[in-house]
Amino acid sequence: MRTRANSASAAALLAMAAATLGGCGKETNQSTTQPKVDIVPIGPLPKLDPQDPKVVELGKMLFFDGRLSGDGAISCATCHNPAKGWGDGMPLSAGYPGALYFRNAKTILNSAHASTFYWDGRLDAGDPDTQVRDSLTEGHFMNMDGRLMLERLKQIPDYAQRFKEAMGGEPSFGRTLKAIAAFEKTIGSAGVPFDEGKLTPTAQRGKALFEGKAGCIQCHHGAYFSDGRPHRLGLPPSPELAKDPLRAITLRSFAKFMGTPSFETLREDPGYFVVSKSPKDRGKFVTPTLRELVHTAPYMHDGSMATLEDVVAFYNKGGGDLPDKDPLLRPLSLSGAESKDLVEFLKSLSGAPVMVEKPALPAYEVSQNWWKTPN
Repeated sequence: MRTRANSASAAALLAMAAATLGGCGKETNQSTTQPKVDIVPIGPLPKLDPQDPKVVELGKMLFFDGRLSGDGAISCATCHNPAKGWGDGMPLSAGYPGALYFRNAKTILNSAHASTFYWDGRLDAGDPDTQVRDSLTEGHFMNMDGRLMLERLKQIPDYAQRFKEAMGGEPSFGRTLKAIAAFEKTIGSAGVPFDEGKLTPTAQRGKALFEGKAGCIQCHHGAYFSDGRPHRLGLPPSPELAKDPLRAITLRSFAKFMGTPSFETLREDPGYFVVSKSPKDRGKFVTPTLRELVHTAPYMHDGSMATLEDVVAFYNKGGGDLPDKDPLLRPLSLSGAESKDLVEFLKSLSGAPVMVEKPALPAYEVSQNWWKTPN
């Protein structure tokens, strides 16, 4: 149940957002046609239910184990590296060996609080086991056949024992997914100035801009700082995707798998269109979280912006130059000092680096009783 104070706070934010929609930036013909936005107040992340430590430890080992990929060369941690903000630090991800991917690898930090996975919103975050399955079996990610994976795991006695102790049975596909998902749920922020109410005066001014003049809260709201919805920002097609045939091949292969119309001629990322199949959704991408931005550069679905200053400048001018962009985008008229204040607030949403040391991984072993016939 919401308290009167919370209701009043939410009402104040909604009123502020309404004022922003009507008067932010220069006057345009869009001022009376802005869409209604249901804004959830920003705040600290809620606490999650604790995970079973034995299941988490097993999931952690599996997350770092390359034997869960088709050729044994990469692990989940290859594209979600703790040292790189649980992404890979590249504009566009490398993908499975021999392939190059066409999007930026999203961080999994705080993903337990997300509403969707992936830039195109194709998986509901309420089902983390399915996200793990998709990452393991997707041909451009880890390209693993679940049957082969189980045979590998069963030849590692240490894993067999850990599965039995933590999950009550032998290695199975479903238990593997649950273990990795349980570990990923524990990857969350710590020591975040915003959550702890430790904003500097500069960050406090930036927060006022975020909720007011800059209007960032229209799409980046709630504790996760994302509305979970797709938007078109007017960004030009990724130049890397345009010039690299391997990335174009991956894009078209993925689009074919998703049943995307005219996948054979795709030259740019269709975004949410692969999910909705509606032409109006071409080039839309789901709003990412703003948490841990300090550790997760570069930014945008194509990694086209290197710094937070670049991102703020992009929105300050009203987004990209392509037509049919989201009507919420408009020039903000932020001064240089205001832009710096806003960047300082964005930085306050990041805590200390969330580091996890790679665990020692068990080796394959031949059973001492391999010749005995089972009863």
